[in-house]
Amino acid sequence: MLIKLYVQNYALIKDLDIELENGLTIITGETGAGKTILLGALSLILGTRADTSVLLEKNEKCIVEGTFRIEEYDLAEFFSANEIDYEPVTILRREINPAGKSRAFINDTPATVNLLKELGDRLIDIHSQHQTLMLNDNSFQLNVIDSFAVTAKLKDEYRTSFKKYRSLKKEYNEVKEKADRNKADLEYYQFQLNQLEDAKLVDGEQEELEKEQELLSHAGEIKLALGTASDLFSSEGKSILASLREAKVNLAKIKDFLHQGEEILNRTESSYVELNDIASELEKLTASIEADPGRLARINDRLDTIYALIQKHRVNSLNELIIKREEIRNLIRSIINSDDRLVELESILTKETDHLKKLSGDISARRKAILHDVEKKITDLLKQLGMPNARFRISLTSLRDFTPEGTDHADFLFSANKQVEPENLARIASGGELSRVMLSLKSLLTKNINLPTIIFDEIDAGVSGEVADKVGQILAGMGKYMQVVNITHLPQVASRGTKHYHVYKDESGNETITRIKLLSSEERIHEVARLLSGSEITEIAIKNAKELIKAAKN
Repeated sequence: MLIKLYVQNYALIKDLDIELENGLTIITGETGAGKTILLGALSLILGTRADTSVLLEKNEKCIVEGTFRIEEYDLAEFFSANEIDYEPVTILRREINPAGKSRAFINDTPATVNLLKELGDRLIDIHSQHQTLMLNDNSFQLNVIDSFAVTAKLKDEYRTSFKKYRSLKKEYNEVKEKADRNKADLEYYQFQLNQLEDAKLVDGEQEELEKEQELLSHAGEIKLALGTASDLFSSEGKSILASLREAKVNLAKIKDFLHQGEEILNRTESSYVELNDIASELEKLTASIEADPGRLARINDRLDTIYALIQKHRVNSLNELIIKREEIRNLIRSIINSDDRLVELESILTKETDHLKKLSGDISARRKAILHDVEKKITDLLKQLGMPNARFRISLTSLRDFTPEGTDHADFLFSANKQVEPENLARIASGGELSRVMLSLKSLLTKNINLPTIIFDEIDAGVSGEVADKVGQILAGMGKYMQVVNITHLPQVASRGTKHYHVYKDESGNETITRIKLLSSEERIHEVARLLSGSEITEIAIKNAKELIKAAKN
């Protein structure tokens, strides 16, 4: 529950500090005093968006801080899951600086606004007049029914199964779509693979063939050059080797008479050995080179095949072409194997669908079992709230598809007149009737949901007299199960509170400031009297106020 609210520099609020207790707390004040502003400030720590327009002093930051006692509400797991320190007394804080930057904290740990909202939704329900629009929302309607049907555990199991079902269905559709698309291309991929496999590609083959092609294409020219060079080395007559032999003979004659003779002779002999070896190699190469038009034609055909495949598959080399062949082979394998995965998914999906059908059926059965009881309780409350001919009905129809809430669609039906059959609540009911329906629903929900605090913003608008007194009784009854804060203009409701705050404008200085005051017993009597008689408080009004407050205690 909310035990303390601190607001600084928000709208007309300069500095405000409120302490709250369990039971029914009443907030009153003249129109425009700032009661709704107080809710606006509170909504900041519940995750609503804000900007610099909320700043009273534009050069100072706005701070809103709420202190909650939460040990009874099973929230430890939420804190653990979001890596926030759990404290039995937890503080939610929101700051907005003059630049418009917003910061949020949970127990002094920085948090996102969305996380603040998620926690806030578990701590406080602020009911304003526009919230009656939720009465036409199917999720809200089903949640109301489920709070009576006690389906929480079933719905948790259903939602887990539904999440798995959606994931499986998504995977199944993706695999099937891909399989259908690939199967249409399977014949084409198989043709490509056959062509590449028939080519019997070998890594490095292209380079070797291109070298051999170069050799065979110039075989005649190479053989002529080699033969000519060989003749120059060792042919009869004045060849290179013959000349060197003659040089050796002449150098051998004078080597003993010349200082460097021995060295020159040795060098000449070494050159002769090297050149003689070259001559032998040239003879062998000349003999080995032969024109082979047949071999050249086969090489040209083979290279043409390789070049054509490289171009067709838009790669740059034989190595990339081999990689491409493996990719196509794997693609064909995955297409063939996708059928197996599809069959497997179909089997799993069928089991999960059957499980969902059973769970949704069980949830529907529980919902239908309590409909009459809920209809009667709401109808009885509406009659107590001044609608003697009111009828409240719930229509529950089955959907063809699964939804996060099951396979039911709820529709709240209402009629305030005998001669009119119940119709869609949102279309037929007036604003005052909608408020009374919502009050009736929430007064029953307080016994079924584990929500610490509910705040009503003039839920009693449009009623008076005995009906107003009944509204006060209902709110006080809700206060026995939870913390209830009600902003009201009705003395019958105000007299029912266990605590009473008065919101007013302070214009004593140079600015108008909203302030709030906890009323003493005497001040409370005067405030209820003001609500009874207006700005001029009479003795009769004070007497009636005392009687109202006394009656409320009995």
